[in-house]
Amino acid sequence: MTTRRIGIGEAIREAIAEEMQRDENVFLIGEDIGIPGGFGGAFGVYLGLPEKFGHERIIDTPISEKAIIGTSVGAALMGMRPIPDLQYSDFIFECMDEIVNQAAKMRYMSGGKLKVPLTLRCPVGTANRGAQHGQSPESYFIHVPGLKVVCPSDAYVAKGIMKSAIRDDDPVIVFEHKLLYGSKGRESAGGMDLTAEVPEEEYLFPIGKALKKRDGNSMTIISTHLTLYRCLAAAEELKIEGIECEVIDPVSLLPLDTKTIYESVNKTGKALIAHEDTFTGGWGAEVAALISQNCFSKLKAPVQRIAAYDVPLPVTPVLEQTVVPSIERIKEKIRQLHKMELK
Repeated sequence: MTTRRIGIGEAIREAIAEEMQRDENVFLIGEDIGIPGGFGGAFGVYLGLPEKFGHERIIDTPISEKAIIGTSVGAALMGMRPIPDLQYSDFIFECMDEIVNQAAKMRYMSGGKLKVPLTLRCPVGTANRGAQHGQSPESYFIHVPGLKVVCPSDAYVAKGIMKSAIRDDDPVIVFEHKLLYGSKGRESAGGMDLTAEVPEEEYLFPIGKALKKRDGNSMTIISTHLTLYRCLAAAEELKIEGIECEVIDPVSLLPLDTKTIYESVNKTGKALIAHEDTFTGGWGAEVAALISQNCFSKLKAPVQRIAAYDVPLPVTPVLEQTVVPSIERIKEKIRQLHKMELK
């Protein structure tokens, strides 16, 4: 199998192009995604696609998230496979009714007669854009039966799971971290290489499958997106202290691959969940509850969490990076958990 190293942005572009080539019912819709001479969407993911597929399938819209998602739900019900783009995940709150009350429930309410094969792309995460453009709202949507929620963290997974999402007959929300798209991500992640080996041949990555990113016996760390890379960096630095962390990327938050998580925690006896969402009500709270309930007899210490502080996100870079988990904060939390023992 032939592979090459690419970033998430390019991998998603390839996935969309392949699926549009494969199925004429697949189309893109959103703001500024097909403007001649434009940026290819807010983060350049769609560059070259309008020239290849035309503006009947790369549809620019007015600034109305309700219209974008409402149109996409209607098109999906009629057999199309729309990929709506909201530029920033923060704007998803403008169309909660269309997502939560319509897209998520139509299949159930019709007894399976209706399908809503919609793939919603939502960039998340801090990137010096302030409180209304840097949130990580994944947790809102794992509460909604009928949706699937995925969080790809590398290019290999991003391409494969995007193709799986487009082919899925249920609505899938794909949350992608802004700083993982390209070179800016590498700089902002402290020089870490955020590219991955991606096959040139077609492949799919299944929704609902987690990945083990690092082996270890001291504890299990569960994380996604940019925080996953910070956890991996922290784990690598702490191995000289005799702390060997196993790192799990859940990839899908709904459905969640609990089997992989439980196997790891039952082996290590300790668990730390890390994410950029706020601490209170973040998806890590649900994972912590599941681990406590299902791995209790194997736990050597209470399940721990590290997350963004419960404050609106600052726009000032220094303050922003103080709010979200840094490598140093993660390292300190790992050290604390390593010393903990249940009494």
